Amino acid sequence: MRRVSSTPQVTSLRPIAVAAYGPTVLSSIGTGAVLPVLALTARDLGASVGTAAVILSLLGVGMLVGDLPAGALAARFGERRALLAASLAEAVGMAAAGLAPSVLTLGSAVLALGLAGSVFGLARHAYLTEAVAPSLRARALSTLGGVHRVGIFVGPFLGAAVLGWWGNIGPYAVGAAAALAAAALVSVTTDLAVRDAAHQAQRATGARVTRARADGGGSGAGGVSAGAGRADQVGRPERLTVMSVLRTHRRVLTTLGVGVLAVAATRAARNAIVPLWAEAIGLDATSTSIVFGLSGAADMLLFYPAGWAMDRFGRVHVAVPSMLLLGLGMVLIPFASTFWALVVVATVLGIGNGIGSGILMTLGADASPQVGRAQFLGGWRLMGDVGWAGGPALVSAVAVFGSLGTAAVAMGVVAWVGAAWLRVWVPRFDPIRPGRSGSSARASSPKASDPQRLTPEQ
Repeated sequence: MRRVSSTPQVTSLRPIAVAAYGPTVLSSIGTGAVLPVLALTARDLGASVGTAAVILSLLGVGMLVGDLPAGALAARFGERRALLAASLAEAVGMAAAGLAPSVLTLGSAVLALGLAGSVFGLARHAYLTEAVAPSLRARALSTLGGVHRVGIFVGPFLGAAVLGWWGNIGPYAVGAAAALAAAALVSVTTDLAVRDAAHQAQRATGARVTRARADGGGSGAGGVSAGAGRADQVGRPERLTVMSVLRTHRRVLTTLGVGVLAVAATRAARNAIVPLWAEAIGLDATSTSIVFGLSGAADMLLFYPAGWAMDRFGRVHVAVPSMLLLGLGMVLIPFASTFWALVVVATVLGIGNGIGSGILMTLGADASPQVGRAQFLGGWRLMGDVGWAGGPALVSAVAVFGSLGTAAVAMGVVAWVGAAWLRVWVPRFDPIRPGRSGSSARASSPKASDPQRLTPEQ
């Protein structure tokens, strides 16, 4: 039985630029086009303000629900097929939302868009983790986050341009067309097709995992963990489920994963606190948009330098400063009583978020095993999405019992605690600059770098 080897990892982004980033740009443009009109569509269908807010939240709910199944789908069918399915589902969801005759139909369509987005994001994450060498991984993933931001920024302008011609259905038409274009690009991308064919061939032939690797532990953070993918007598790997992979790597998720929760919660809280504080100090919608725009500009300009710094100096030297700046911005919000003061604070938050571009995906890629990678990344992304949902919820809870300023300070403390936590755990999973405690030989040995064997004392 011949083993089908995977395609070699690239050391330059240029050969895979279209495969890696083209579908993401198109999908993000479509998402950006419809986000501003979703609530308006719900209101036009008779929904209350509260119900309209629930409709919007279903996008995040869909992503939460879809994270673990997305990992299973990508593992079973390969990234290319998962991307195709997600893009086509997204196109159908866009059309259904634009033509929705009722609030219930609209809510179902938005939930489907969240599910499709989860599969799409997981497949992109897994593809780049597999395709790119570790020395280029952070730049690849920070660029993925950057082009997503660009698409979200451009999309509303395209949606606004067609509103005058087609009314509220126009942005949904843009979204559906963008999703179909992403599907078409995926279907003709050679690199994705090659990797997908290799994936399917490996599944069909039952590619061997040597007992030496299965029993001897992983080769670094991306290696095979003990017990994961253990080969039987005929050379077939043990069938991996999402839950079995997550159980095997539970130590990673309960250590480094806690830092992921803190990062995601702080980032999401930023998006909630800034506009609410702008309203609290009496700024109108135009001024609030300017504040957001300037903060977003600082954010977008830093995504590639952030990736370069992570690949050059190590993940911890980006993760920690990012959280420290986010915490500083949060703590300063109660002191921003004027437009320009809020611009300064929001810019600090934008810089903090920008220099951390791609950090969550990069850490997940670093910690992921070679066997069961897609399943692991599904659990990893679930933790990030829980943080995204939990951040605004925490802001709301603190604001109810205290004030919005108190909530901002509380999130600043969360960010600083997260920075300290990341400072402890990130080096243990960093292929660029691993933890230096212990001897250098120990730090570089396969067993010492296995995420499942690391302890704070090592």
